[in-house]
Amino acid sequence: MRFHLALTLQALWTGVCQAAMQHYPAAWGHYDVCKSQIYSDEGLTWDYMACQPEAADMTQYLKVTLDPPNITCGDPPETYCALENPYMCNNECDASTEELAHPPELMFDIEGRNPTTFWQSTSWKKYPKALLVNITLSWNKTIELTDDIVLTFESGRPEQMVLEKSLDYGRTWQPYQFYATDCLDAFTMEPKTVQDLTQHTLLDIICTEDYSRGYVWKYDKTVRFEIKDRFALFAGPRLHNMASLYGQLDTTKNLRDFFTITDLRVRLLRPATGATMVDENNLSRYFYAISDIKVQGRCKCNLHANSCVYDKEKLSCECEHNTTGPDCGRCKRNYQGRAWSAGSYLPIPKGTANICIPNNIGPVIRPNVSSLGVANRKEARVCDNELLRCQNGGVCVNNVRCTCPSTYTGLLCEKARCESELGGCGGPNSGQAPLTPPSTSTLLLLLLLLLGSALLRQASCWPAPL
Repeated sequence: MRFHLALTLQALWTGVCQAAMQHYPAAWGHYDVCKSQIYSDEGLTWDYMACQPEAADMTQYLKVTLDPPNITCGDPPETYCALENPYMCNNECDASTEELAHPPELMFDIEGRNPTTFWQSTSWKKYPKALLVNITLSWNKTIELTDDIVLTFESGRPEQMVLEKSLDYGRTWQPYQFYATDCLDAFTMEPKTVQDLTQHTLLDIICTEDYSRGYVWKYDKTVRFEIKDRFALFAGPRLHNMASLYGQLDTTKNLRDFFTITDLRVRLLRPATGATMVDENNLSRYFYAISDIKVQGRCKCNLHANSCVYDKEKLSCECEHNTTGPDCGRCKRNYQGRAWSAGSYLPIPKGTANICIPNNIGPVIRPNVSSLGVANRKEARVCDNELLRCQNGGVCVNNVRCTCPSTYTGLLCEKARCESELGGCGGPNSGQAPLTPPSTSTLLLLLLLLLGSALLRQASCWPAPL
């Protein structure tokens, strides 16, 4: 008897695993599925999961503005000299001629053309007055950065520059990183690199001298803001432990906000000069020119959508889980049975959807299946179900919601409520007790319930719902 039961349970478990593999590919970290159909005591129902859009090139959706607006070269036409050779002055910029114009949109066009296309500023004609340019990239949407921000300069890289971010659509700005040939002189900051950061200093704003060398390094054209190196502080050097990173992003709001933006601003403060002294007799050597800007990220949808649409020059999430809004930031009308909550990356691998539930949710009446000896009875939808009980000591209240212990939160009390600090729940003062894995008897009971449910459905021949 035990042998046959073991074989039956093994077959059932294999089927469950195969179904899971269909919905969760090896790259489970994508969280690309919002819901899937599963069998429960009520028949074919939806299983909801945390989900987010795939990362994409976000420069195709932005709006770029320059300050001052007349800083682009070509009006009037102007001739430029090469920085490394002041006698080579055959570069012309003319806004009225397509082949000689260098408008801002050339910072975001397809690279690989010959000759290279790039935006270019006017020259430093008003020296010693500073040549200042603000380049603002706006999405009119909250986005989450997923890879390094990379600026490629066609001319020498700036000697002084600041990268800034906004989380409120450009109303306020915070520095992301400072860049200079001499950090102490330019910004009164000690020079650092991202390799100097730790998990506890990840949010520090640093000044780096790595990307501001003079014209002798003319083949070093890129300036980076290193997103992946910061991810690696939690996920490991090759980002092999994404579970750790997702756990930190889930429990630490400041960390999550650090990688979230609505706008970016590049403040160019001093162009490359290639020397300690500026050649005042040949100021046409000094200018800014950018051939490419890369910003990789995804729409922020609060883990309630796996796609984002661009319509009428605006990005918006295609919300699931009964949520709505540009960021899926609120419950739909008539689905405010409990307060809205963002989805959660935990537990790995499919997270917690935290779906919005209908107002005044009531019991569901199951059909009378007299042939199976099952009488009419009421089933709760949220937390009084064999497979959806409150976890970690939570108590189900009115068949609607779980009341959780002080150290847990979430729909089923499945999420640890640790202090919002870097390091998450691993600290000695977190108050988080170690999670106890379910016992063998509990697992066996769950498998038997699944098996019994399948047999009941087969015997009753219920039609599959549409």
